[in-house]
Amino acid sequence: MSNTTTKRVPWRDASLPPAERADALLAQMTLEEKTAQLIGVWVGASADGAEVAPHQHEMNEPPDLESLLPAGLGQLTRPFGTKPVDAGAGALSLMRTQERIAASNRFGIPAMAHEECLAGFAAWGATAYPVPLAWGATFNPQLVRRMAGAIGEDLRRVGVHQGLAPVLDVVRDARWGRVEETIGEDPYLVGSIATAYIQGLEQAGVVATLKHFAGYAASRAGRNLAPVSMGPREFADVVLPPFEMAVRESGVRSVMHAYTDTDGVPSAADHSLLTGLLRDTWGFDGTVVADYFGIGFLQDLHGVAGSRGEAAGAALAAGVDVELPTVDAYGEHLLEELKAGRVNPALVDAAARRVLLQKIGLGLLDEDWTPAPEALPAGAADLEAVQSTVDLDPPGNRELARELAEESIVLLSNNGILPLQAPARIAVVGPNAENPMAFLGCYSFPAHVGSQFPQTAAGIDLPTVATSLRNQFPESSIEYVAGCGIDDLDASGIAAAVAAARNADVVIAALGDRAGLFGRGTSGEGCDVESLVLPGVQQQLLDALLDSGTPVVAVLLTGRPYALGTAVSRAAAVVQAFFPGEDGGPAVARVLSGAVNPSGRLPVSVPATPGSQPATYLAAPLAGPTDVSSIDPTPAFGFGHGLSYTQFAWDSLAVEVREIGTDGEAAASLTVTNTGQRDGVEVVQLYLHDPVASVVRPVQRLIGYARVPLQAGGSSRIRFTVPADLASFTGVDGKRRVEPGELELRFGASSTDIRLSAGIALSGPVRSVDHNRRLHCEVRVEEVHSEAVDSVPVDVTAP
Repeated sequence: MSNTTTKRVPWRDASLPPAERADALLAQMTLEEKTAQLIGVWVGASADGAEVAPHQHEMNEPPDLESLLPAGLGQLTRPFGTKPVDAGAGALSLMRTQERIAASNRFGIPAMAHEECLAGFAAWGATAYPVPLAWGATFNPQLVRRMAGAIGEDLRRVGVHQGLAPVLDVVRDARWGRVEETIGEDPYLVGSIATAYIQGLEQAGVVATLKHFAGYAASRAGRNLAPVSMGPREFADVVLPPFEMAVRESGVRSVMHAYTDTDGVPSAADHSLLTGLLRDTWGFDGTVVADYFGIGFLQDLHGVAGSRGEAAGAALAAGVDVELPTVDAYGEHLLEELKAGRVNPALVDAAARRVLLQKIGLGLLDEDWTPAPEALPAGAADLEAVQSTVDLDPPGNRELARELAEESIVLLSNNGILPLQAPARIAVVGPNAENPMAFLGCYSFPAHVGSQFPQTAAGIDLPTVATSLRNQFPESSIEYVAGCGIDDLDASGIAAAVAAARNADVVIAALGDRAGLFGRGTSGEGCDVESLVLPGVQQQLLDALLDSGTPVVAVLLTGRPYALGTAVSRAAAVVQAFFPGEDGGPAVARVLSGAVNPSGRLPVSVPATPGSQPATYLAAPLAGPTDVSSIDPTPAFGFGHGLSYTQFAWDSLAVEVREIGTDGEAAASLTVTNTGQRDGVEVVQLYLHDPVASVVRPVQRLIGYARVPLQAGGSSRIRFTVPADLASFTGVDGKRRVEPGELELRFGASSTDIRLSAGIALSGPVRSVDHNRRLHCEVRVEEVHSEAVDSVPVDVTAP
């Protein structure tokens, strides 16, 4: 470290305001040093604890660190997530690299290190949690916040500063390969669950990153990185609300632009989106980072820039602060544009200032900063001292993974066969029955990176469905037959599967997806599908099993919903698990045995037919079945659906005031009673129906929910206080408004199972609202006793 950094300089003084420190440092930096803070380098940690090495990948040549580091470096990309490395060795490797980075530049500024953490820290040996679609199925923000806190602790302990999660895209077409990465098809569910995740990560001291801003999941035909055809009203009322909620409520410090263009404008070059809306209107003051290679795509894919320099200028002007994953447009190309006067240096100053403020907030410029991460033993300096000392899958993490898996499993149908009563003979059939990877999403380390290193073990325990059933039913005779592969067209094994079924008392058919990247899976980034039919010949296998005469329980381990043909009515039961993580196998077995009472609810609709996409529950009247179209998009199982092993009665709906002003609030309450013989959880969902408005509105949309645990025979009173702001929408003039008129509050067990409803009226003038409007119902759950009522507020997004 140079002599400059040993002096008492203002940017090292933690007692000064961060803005003063950043400005003092910025004033001393050259243009090259400022731009160096705007780039990352994709690296891989060393298995022997040596410094990281630049990652060799197909998009461009790795840069020369020797030439880069004297000016500084903004980010290190995925030091743990590039190849399998022992966590202790990786932490040592990162520490040594940070020492070198800080010593190489004259201000002693280290880099920020970022990693993927979509379903857990994407590192070898780290806990593989359920995917975000499973988070949505829990309807439990508190549990998701706890999970994110644990992920953040693991990231921070080994020296990682930023996590590239969560995904706030709202599902518009389930054929899109990245559905597994989303939280669901409803903006309120997505926003409330994602905000909880961000709070957990940020409270652990790790920078969360909203992605993909905005519209990425709405691409044409469900194709990855395809154009988005969407009007400004749908964009404002469906795509943006989750991001708006997160920016307002979560403390998020970073946003990632989307790859796509919307109506011809790429997100990476959209000033009105990244600056006008995000910063000027919503007040976001963190960093905007590029999705990987997204700035270069302005030239290569979108054709709105003729050179890397033009692409750099367009992205910087739009509001993209940091280029990821590695130096490209923001390197020499940007410097050339700056020196030629084609890019305003003030843009570099603004971006570099935001980066420096973030580093100051992380303590990276404090006088007592050390590159040694918490996880390493004090004074550790060699591989022998750190090898196998860092556990990224400790018992507490595994317990969280278990809770999430159990709460996310959705019982779609059940003719009474479940829970299983220790059948004598069980046939376990299907390509996912003995597949340890069946529970993991595309961004889990074993699927995302480990598949490129087949000689390396997964690093975590992944009990299969068949193994878990053997453990759960030790007295049962269990025969396993694959029947078919996941996505091949070989049906030759179906006959053996049917024979096993006929020799059994019950069939467990474990079907579904294989997560992968860019066509190497049936679900995941770049694994889009033409229709929602089960991959390969799995539907043929399922139909043959249904014809066997033996009761069939279909267990779906998938990253998206699939049409199931006649199994919707013919299967004895259907269980849906969206890539439920490392404890997925045991969790499925516990649900089948009844050790766990299922409480998951669908975050996406399950289609009745495979070709009716795009279709979600959040749709206008004309999107439903009509007499003038031969396509019926009615789902087999609607958004929010999920069964239990107990029964619930809903009654005594009361609305305190039937008419409120367009600036008022209405309070409604109902009683839910567990009328069955065992404890269970009901998820009370509140939908708003607006029958007449100045623009076409969805038939109904979720505005609140409560996850209500009830003992057998127990009752709770659930009270929703609904602000009129929740009835707002984007009007003809493009401005958000609350209109007077009749509304209907619908209380349902799902979007297709409305149990109670009540009309209210909004009176008074049309009221304009903005980003300061109220975004939530206040929800209280009051446990009803014979002598008293205990009132408990339901925590949806509050820290």
